[in-house]
Amino acid sequence: MLLGYDIGSSSIKASIIDADSGDLLASAFYPKEEMPIRSLQAGFAEQDPDSWWSNLVLATQELFSQSLVNSKAIQAIGISYQMHGLVAVDKSHKPLRPSIIWCDSRAVSTGQKAFNALGGEKCLASLLNSPSNFTASKLKWVKDNEPSIYEQIYKIMLPGDYIALKLTGEIFTTPSGLSEGVFWDFQKNAVSDMIMKYFGFNYSILPSITPNFSAQGQLTASAAKELGLRAGIPLTYRAGDQPNNAFSLNVLNPGEIAATAGTSGVVYGVSDQVSYDPLSRVNTFAHVNHSDEMHRLGVLLCVNGTGILNSWLRKNVFGADVDYNQMNQLAGVVPAGSEGLSILPFGNGAERLIGNRDLGCIIDGLDFNRHSKGHVIRAAHEGIAFAFKYGMDIMKQAGINAKVIRAGDSNMFLSPVFRETLATITKTTIELYNTDGAQGAARAAGIGLGLYKSANEAFKGLRVLKSIQPNAAFEAPLRQAYLHWRKVLDSKLTSFLN
Repeated sequence: MLLGYDIGSSSIKASIIDADSGDLLASAFYPKEEMPIRSLQAGFAEQDPDSWWSNLVLATQELFSQSLVNSKAIQAIGISYQMHGLVAVDKSHKPLRPSIIWCDSRAVSTGQKAFNALGGEKCLASLLNSPSNFTASKLKWVKDNEPSIYEQIYKIMLPGDYIALKLTGEIFTTPSGLSEGVFWDFQKNAVSDMIMKYFGFNYSILPSITPNFSAQGQLTASAAKELGLRAGIPLTYRAGDQPNNAFSLNVLNPGEIAATAGTSGVVYGVSDQVSYDPLSRVNTFAHVNHSDEMHRLGVLLCVNGTGILNSWLRKNVFGADVDYNQMNQLAGVVPAGSEGLSILPFGNGAERLIGNRDLGCIIDGLDFNRHSKGHVIRAAHEGIAFAFKYGMDIMKQAGINAKVIRAGDSNMFLSPVFRETLATITKTTIELYNTDGAQGAARAAGIGLGLYKSANEAFKGLRVLKSIQPNAAFEAPLRQAYLHWRKVLDSKLTSFLN
């Protein structure tokens, strides 16, 4: 049996896969309500790294208390984690400050200054991205604004690296992890001297490097006691949540497309060609199976505000008595196009696809006499799909042209309005599978352990549950609604620049 963890910003999920059949044996998550994100001022987003560990322990305990799975039979562990976060620890491996997580936008100007100083063409050619608001720029922000903390840093890590440290007592990262932090030079296939020297970082601050699929330490006796597992279980895989989501859907080869829509939404396409968006609105990173011999690059579109918008509506408009299924039903009785109501879901920090600008969520055309709660939900779900469409048009310029999108049957894809709008407005088929990030990490752990002779063997048990086709009846009203949505966005961007 194989154990996978998905370290999200909303919750920690744990899943156990039968290594022979590929079937899901047990799954649990914690906490039951979304983990808090601390925002001390506009654009800031932080979480306590030890809260991830506490919730991982609770999820693991629930996993075994509610199933008949024998904890002693776990053969390997895999980790998926929220990307781009910064965890800084001292020599005793204690976090020096809260983690600056993926949706924090405090370092936007830091990254833009580096991009201008180093030269756009040079950055894009070697890093495939602008330093933008990624981990390297966040570390530079700490260096400039919290020098006393910076001076105490022994190692910096991504969120998954920190969880791996808690499991094994060892500090590693991966080439794909360094690429997501914009520390990786794709021309040299090594840590970027340009970034390290420009920001003034000492190389010793980085963890040792290990492949995504590899022996990465063993479960310590103390961690095993907390988790109710046996000591010595090997950790054999780690990857950021979006490359891992693609892996979990068997998206490993050029032309294949994966998507997810949890707190944030992502479309992720695999390419064997070095390509990038000149404006860095979509981003290219090393995929989990990237190597010197076989280039596999993931082109990533991220929309920060997807499920978090849905969650906000439930908490602040509907209340705990209304669940997401009831919200979906309310949205389903409203005509396509939401009768002129538009919502732009940009309320979760600076959005890369609109040039690292933080416009906030925008509601346009609200009519107190015509629009109901159902209209608000439908406009939100359509607006999220429209943001995907906007970003997918940019992805085409980087060589990613989606015809079929694979996704897990979860989160926003449980909304018929969202998935039908996305399929129709992008003219794609959406295939929903019986998987998620934790299951993907468990399967990947089996590859890292050497249980499978090929990647295909790891995907026994992976099945299509639903297939959503474009709906011709919705095409005209959705096209009209999208054009209006774009008009609102373009107007806001123009006023922002002025």
